[in-house]
Amino acid sequence: MEKVVAKEKKISSSFIYFFGSFGGILFGYDIGVMTGALPFLQTDWDLQNNATVVGWITSAVMLGAIFGGAIAGQLSDKLGRKKMILLSAIIFMIGSLLSALSPNDGQYYLIAVRVFLGLAVGASSALVPAYMSEMAPAKMRGRLTGINQTMIVSGMLLSYVMDFVLKGLPENLAWRLMLGLAAVPALVLFVGVSFLPESPRFLVKSHRVDDARTVLGYIRDNDNEIDSELAQIQQTASEEKNVAKATTWGTVFSGKYRYLAIAGIGVAAFQQFQGANAIFYYIPLIVEKATGAAASSALMWPIIQGILLVIGSLVFLAIADKFKRKTLLILGGSVMGLSFILPTVIKLLMPSASPMIIVAFLSLYVAAYSFTWAPLTWVIIGEVFPLAIRGRASGAASSANWIGSFAVGLLFPIMTATMPQDAVFAIFGVICLLGVWFVKVCVPETKGRSLEEIEDEGTRK
Repeated sequence: MEKVVAKEKKISSSFIYFFGSFGGILFGYDIGVMTGALPFLQTDWDLQNNATVVGWITSAVMLGAIFGGAIAGQLSDKLGRKKMILLSAIIFMIGSLLSALSPNDGQYYLIAVRVFLGLAVGASSALVPAYMSEMAPAKMRGRLTGINQTMIVSGMLLSYVMDFVLKGLPENLAWRLMLGLAAVPALVLFVGVSFLPESPRFLVKSHRVDDARTVLGYIRDNDNEIDSELAQIQQTASEEKNVAKATTWGTVFSGKYRYLAIAGIGVAAFQQFQGANAIFYYIPLIVEKATGAAASSALMWPIIQGILLVIGSLVFLAIADKFKRKTLLILGGSVMGLSFILPTVIKLLMPSASPMIIVAFLSLYVAAYSFTWAPLTWVIIGEVFPLAIRGRASGAASSANWIGSFAVGLLFPIMTATMPQDAVFAIFGVICLLGVWFVKVCVPETKGRSLEEIEDEGTRK
C-alpha cells in the first residue's frame, strides 16, 4: 500500500509550501515598491506640495485590499483556494502593467489602478495563510506562518533593491519600471500555483474525499497519518457547517465571545495604527525632510529597513515557540513606542542634535517590530477566535488591519505637511504604548494551549 502512495507522489511538499507561500512575495513587493517609486513620481508629476494626492496614490492599494481580502475569503469557499490565488496573480500582472502605462499627470487613473491592484494584495493576505494552514501538518503550522511573513518581507526587500537599481534611469521611466516589474513575480506565481493541488479541506467541503486523500498523500508521511487527518477534516467541516447556520455578526460581539473577539480584532488594528507603514512607504521622504537631501538619493535606507525585516522574521522562526506571545508583544511594543517618542525628547533637550537621530530610532523600531508585532499579530488571530465566530471575526480582524494601513498611508504625508515630523512619530509612539496596555489587559496568553482551552477561558471572562 505504501508503494502505491509513493507512486502517486507527483508534487513534492517543498514545492507545495514554496509556491503556496510565494504570494507573500507579491504582497510584499507591491506594498514596498512605492517607497522608491514615489520620489521619482513626485518630481515627474510635480506633486511635491500636494500631500493629499501623494497620500491617496500610496494608500490606494490598501483601500482595495480592505475589500479584496473579504471578497477572496468568501469566494475561496465556493471556488477553491487555488483558483482564487491564480486569479489574484492575474490581477497582480494586469494592475502592475496598467500602473506602468499611466498617462502623464494621470493621478486619478493611477489611484484607480492601484485600488484594483489592492484587490489582489488583500486577496493574497487572506488566501496564502489559509492555504498554508490547510496544507501544513499541525506540528509545522506555527513555523509555516513565520515562513509566510518571511516571504512578505523578502518581497518588500526585493522591491527596495529594484528601486535602488533603477534609480539612475530618467525619472519618468524609473517609477514606471519599478511599478511594472511586479508583473514578473506575478507570472512566476501563476505558473507555480498552476501545478499545486487544491487544499484537502476545500476538497472535503466539496465532497471530493478521494481527491483530498490523494493530496494528503503528497504531504503526509504514511497512511495512518492520512486517514487520521482526513477523518478530522471531515469532522471539522461538519461542525463548521452546523456552526455557520447559527452564527450572525451579532454572535461575534455577544457577551460570551466579546472578550476574545475584541482581543483578536484589537491586536490586528493596533499593528497598523502603530505607524509601521509610515516608515515602509515614506522612509526616503522622511530622510529628505530630516536632512534636506533629495529623497531619490536616499534609496539605500529602504534596503536597510528591508534587511532588518528579513532578519527579524528569521529570528521569529527561531524563538516563536520559546517565549510567551504576550511577552514578545509587550517587549516589542514598548521598544517601538520609545523609539518614536525619544527623538522628540532628545530634540527638546538637545536642539542641536543630528537630524539623522530620528532615522536611527526608526531603524530600532523596525528591528523590534520585525520579530514581535509583525508576525505575532497573525499568530494571535489564528489562535484566539472560537470556532463559532472564527470566519466572521477573522474577516473583521483583516479589515481592521487594512483600514489601519490605509489610514496611516493616507494621513502620514498630510500630518507631516502640517506639523513637525518628530511630533507625528511621537503620536504613533503613544499609540504603541496604548497597544502594550491593550495586550496586558485584553489579550489572553495562547502559547502552548489548545484552541479549546483558549476558547474555554475566553468565554468565561
